[in-house]
Amino acid sequence: MMKKITVFTPTFNRAYCLGQLYDSLIQQTNPNFIWMIIDDGSSDSTQELVQSWMDENKIEIRYIYQENQGMHGAHNTAYQNIETEFNVCIDSDDFMPTNAIELILSHESELNNEHLAGLIGLDAYKNGNIIGTTIPETIKESTVNDLYYKYDVKGDKKVVLKTKVVQQFPLYPVYKGEKLVPLGTLYLLIDQQYKWLCTNDVLCVVEYLADGSSNTILKQYKVSPRGFGYFRMVKMKYSGSVVEKIKSAIHLVSSAIFAKDFSLITKSPNIVLVVLSLPLGMLLNVYIRYKTRAK
Repeated sequence: MMKKITVFTPTFNRAYCLGQLYDSLIQQTNPNFIWMIIDDGSSDSTQELVQSWMDENKIEIRYIYQENQGMHGAHNTAYQNIETEFNVCIDSDDFMPTNAIELILSHESELNNEHLAGLIGLDAYKNGNIIGTTIPETIKESTVNDLYYKYDVKGDKKVVLKTKVVQQFPLYPVYKGEKLVPLGTLYLLIDQQYKWLCTNDVLCVVEYLADGSSNTILKQYKVSPRGFGYFRMVKMKYSGSVVEKIKSAIHLVSSAIFAKDFSLITKSPNIVLVVLSLPLGMLLNVYIRYKTRAK
């Protein structure tokens, strides 16, 4: 029988921490899931480790190896290969509460509504503290964008997607030599056609490691300028927040300078706003270069 949900995990040289996620998955109160591991070009012992877990046969595991494409490239591969009704990404340095799959699938009947793309739940730290804020109890459905900019919800949240919905949208663009396109780009595009069911269930326990993207964001702006430029253009076009449009225009200028590709500016959905943002964008670029200089 086909499982209901795929938990997919992009990983790159994270054999040292994958074990806590595996331990949380084999303890799930509802085993109705597949664990799909997208190995994004690891050179450590990830493959051997995963094989040992597959040999244990405690949960269904699917392992896919690819040449390194970055986080968004691993998401692309997952979305192209997932066959279950739902999917959720749990990063290699995170893990799931033991009842997370049960909590997700408890919303299955509500998620049958065609206008819903999936479910938004909470992330928490290991000590149990919620990351950011909870979702107001009065908000049963929302877009991701509205949660942050209309209802003032803070912090990372965990999204569970309907596979048939996510497969309607274009894959993340992959730029040669770059490793990151912000994942929120896809959610903003989905927001234009769908809403999300909201819950204050904790679906993921998060640990921000020193080598994770959250802790290296300024460097990412510098080394993945086209990826971030694409993200800024999508935000300028679709974000309902004027402040976010202005911030995106400033960042787009900086990204264009890093990429040495000023067509990013001419292709923007609001050229006038970007031109007005040139001075601040140049200042931001100088600031990022200063903060990421070799010490």
